Amino acid sequence: MNSLEKITEAVIKTAREAGTFIRAQSQDFSSEMTEYKGLHDLVSYVDRTAEEMILIGLSKLLPEAGFIAEESGTKMATEYNWIVDPLDGTTNFVHGVPIYSVSIALKQNDQIVVGVVYEISRDECFYAWSEGPAFLNDKKITVSTAKALSDSLIATGFPYNDFSRMSGYLKLFDDLMRNSRGLRRLGSAAVDLAYVACGRFEAFYEYGLNPWDVAAGAFIVQQAGGRITDFRQEKQWLFGKEICASNSFTHLELISKIKKYL
Repeated sequence: MNSLEKITEAVIKTAREAGTFIRAQSQDFSSEMTEYKGLHDLVSYVDRTAEEMILIGLSKLLPEAGFIAEESGTKMATEYNWIVDPLDGTTNFVHGVPIYSVSIALKQNDQIVVGVVYEISRDECFYAWSEGPAFLNDKKITVSTAKALSDSLIATGFPYNDFSRMSGYLKLFDDLMRNSRGLRRLGSAAVDLAYVACGRFEAFYEYGLNPWDVAAGAFIVQQAGGRITDFRQEKQWLFGKEICASNSFTHLELISKIKKYL
């Protein structure tokens, strides 16, 4: 077992512990416990406590690493940095919709080398490490083999506060509704990406995202044989606030439609 595989195992344990806490809190959670970070951008003690648990665990695992974390902010280190979303899908959680996840990635210099997405309600843990395959609960996964959007189920998301591109976005949505097997909006980008990795979705696209939303899931897609770019077919997806993920086969077709409308 190499060092990255050992690190991944430890990250899975940390993600599951945070997920167990989140699952327990969901039983008695009330929307009155929610705060606003910005327009439609919700947070609660659950996000903050889960992130604190995660950061404590990761600090013990790799003391020299820095953090890019949704609730705690950024404290970058030179070589290693954790990218953490303690509860991706907070709005779903607040409303009792059972699609939300813990997302943890490890970035070494400019490359993601570990990714873990734990979908809490279904107890599904997706993970991968550099030069290894992708897994779902210890079973290897790969992307779908569908060759065209007409044979594809596609996931997307809607922005919370940046509506500057909505006119074109809705035209793209209309086009894809007519020319695919359908679109889904789950409310957790990390879960959307994990579902691309295991072949449930053929593609996912969204803008207005942050690094903690996409880092782990996008890496798992890549290790499962998929492709990740921004909307311009470049590599600025981690910090560029837009992402297109696919099973590789449908990528160029989806990118051409994105370019047409956006």
